[in-house]
Amino acid sequence: MKNGCVSLSSTDMYYVSFGSGKRQFVVLPGLSDGLATVKGKALLLYPPYKKFTRDFTVYMFSRKNVMPEGYTIRDMARDQVSAMRALGIDRASVMGVSQGGMIAQYIAADFPQAVDRLILAVTAPYANDTVRSAVGGWIDMAKRGNHAALMEDTAVKMYTKAYLERNMGMLRFAAKFTGPADYTRFLRNAYAILGFDARESLSAITAPTYIIAGDDDNTVGNDAPYELHDGIAGSKMHIYKGMGHSAFEEEKDFYTRVRAFLSAGKARCYPI
Repeated sequence: MKNGCVSLSSTDMYYVSFGSGKRQFVVLPGLSDGLATVKGKALLLYPPYKKFTRDFTVYMFSRKNVMPEGYTIRDMARDQVSAMRALGIDRASVMGVSQGGMIAQYIAADFPQAVDRLILAVTAPYANDTVRSAVGGWIDMAKRGNHAALMEDTAVKMYTKAYLERNMGMLRFAAKFTGPADYTRFLRNAYAILGFDARESLSAITAPTYIIAGDDDNTVGNDAPYELHDGIAGSKMHIYKGMGHSAFEEEKDFYTRVRAFLSAGKARCYPI
């Protein structure tokens, strides 16, 4: 495994990688990357991808380190492709989670030759009312520097009630030690979400696509996966019952489904 950094014109971008398989698998995380990048976290982030590493080289990227004011999701997609090319990744399977899924939509639409297969997890095709309410609230908390409130509200909007009952004490304790020195990076990521709308680009996505979501998502809403499914021709979808925005963490078979989709043949025998 590797902790790396790739140069991008006037700045750079952190990434971690695992395995040495012939196929490339790129993972793009959500808004939490605005608070803490993947720098130095290869060992921590490795476990879910352990079974991928024989067939794939897995890369997880942060956003670039210096983001200008007004930086958009489409800008992020363009920079992500530049970073991939700089590392010799000309074509990869791409999985975007939450905000990472928004970036992945534009990568697949604007750079179709770069995407072999596409996985969109707990994400939306535009900043709908649920997204705007959640992210707008987090922006207000970040502007006030109220990290404890930001972390607690994020957890409440993300996890199931059962998970929170088991882990809220730990989450509150961790929040005391995870606040950034400043919230500029978080805010620029968050404002990019509020300006996001890829609905007119969905028809340009030609890569085989698998949409994974929960039916009780208080961060991107419950209509979002269906809107993605309707907009992306030939896409497949799985909805976890009773699950919210944390499906990729709480559902034990999430990564099994991802690996099955990536390994499926031309007949598109995806898990359903």
